[in-house]
Amino acid sequence: MLNLFLTAFVVAFFAAGFRRPFLFVLAYAYIDIVAPQKVSWGFLQVIPISLIAFLLAVGSWAVAEDKNGIRLGSRQVVMILLLVYCGLTTRVADFPVEAADKWGWVWKALVFAIFLPLTLRTRLRIESLALIMVLSVGVIVVGGGIKTLFSGGGYGELRLLVNDNTGLYEGSIISTVAICVIPLALWLARFGTVFKPGLLVWLFALGLSFACVLMPIGTQARTGLICFGVMLVMMLRSTKRRMTYIGVVVAVGMIAVPLLPQSFTERMSTIKNHQSDQSASTRVAVWKWTIEFVKTRPFGGGFDAFRQNAVSYDKVMSESAGDNNTAISTVRVVEKARAYHSSYFEMLGEQGYPGLGLWLLLHVMGVVHMELIRRRFAKNPPPDLVWVTPLADALQQAQIIYLFGGAFVGIAFQPFCYMLVGLQCGLQAYVGRIRRTEIVPFRAPRVVPEPAAPPA
Repeated sequence: MLNLFLTAFVVAFFAAGFRRPFLFVLAYAYIDIVAPQKVSWGFLQVIPISLIAFLLAVGSWAVAEDKNGIRLGSRQVVMILLLVYCGLTTRVADFPVEAADKWGWVWKALVFAIFLPLTLRTRLRIESLALIMVLSVGVIVVGGGIKTLFSGGGYGELRLLVNDNTGLYEGSIISTVAICVIPLALWLARFGTVFKPGLLVWLFALGLSFACVLMPIGTQARTGLICFGVMLVMMLRSTKRRMTYIGVVVAVGMIAVPLLPQSFTERMSTIKNHQSDQSASTRVAVWKWTIEFVKTRPFGGGFDAFRQNAVSYDKVMSESAGDNNTAISTVRVVEKARAYHSSYFEMLGEQGYPGLGLWLLLHVMGVVHMELIRRRFAKNPPPDLVWVTPLADALQQAQIIYLFGGAFVGIAFQPFCYMLVGLQCGLQAYVGRIRRTEIVPFRAPRVVPEPAAPPA
């Protein structure tokens, strides 16, 4: 039944795109996030629906869309440079086969993010993309939230739509992305026009946000807990009643903490001391190896360069020895070919200093641009633009959450995060078109007196 439903839904999405070509863009976003070809079987697994949606989105735009006033933004230029640079490093990668496999989906994520702003010419389109992104993530997290409520979840134990520990179905990644979409979900509940604000819309947005908060608990991903803390701090900035907000957060925290699974609290306690946790110790050791690696390879080793690493470290173990005594011992651990577990070190190890510089520039520019838009429309905006500042605020919050979460999970090229970048670029281009069409105050031409006639 699920297979038939997903197949019918994808086919209906494509069919609607032939009447409204922009729907192909939304179809690609849905397919890239949910990956129905993983959830389903048969037809959807045989046909390359992601590639088809991508080609239809670009092709229909090239044929049917209005191109007047199109401009490439500065961040799109940065993404083009990053795309070219990654293509070059792939050609000389230390592991050519594995690098080619990763390049096969990285280039699509970058090209789609570069392409997105060209299609987001209206408020409805900007909102529609944000809605599809939120609902697509919701397809994954709602079921996971329900399972967490009934089972408590567990590290590596929470099954989402599929038993696949890659992409958005990996625990730390879905925890980070789930927290990222909360500000967007709340913005849609306040300013949405596809589903206008009302009781049902707010109940759904709050329910989805609650499911997103449950993801770090269900997956027991420490990254998700850090992202949630960052989100609470960021929202403090945008709320008007800050003391009430702080009081509610503290009260909810005091009620929720005793109800958390013991396995969750035990795993979160390892944040304080990484030496007692093998996973955290491995990350630190890999990060040190990466720093040493780029000293001799400043341009990186290409995609999947981590496969050549070999790290060793001492894991600290404690055991009760009775009479309130604790025996401390160390165990030497040696591991090979361990992933970076950090977007920053992923970029450094794979693309070297130039790639890391371009990636940081891309995201720092996003934070700055959203701040500029946020301030421009913060005071007395026109009635038809009251939604701009809250959206810029939500997109800025989502990106900062991503940047904090990315410090502990390798999502430097996660397609969802580049859709977020494309959405930001679309909003910036929309605001830019508004500024260019503003009426310039009329100034009367300066009258230059004619020179007096010479005397007769």
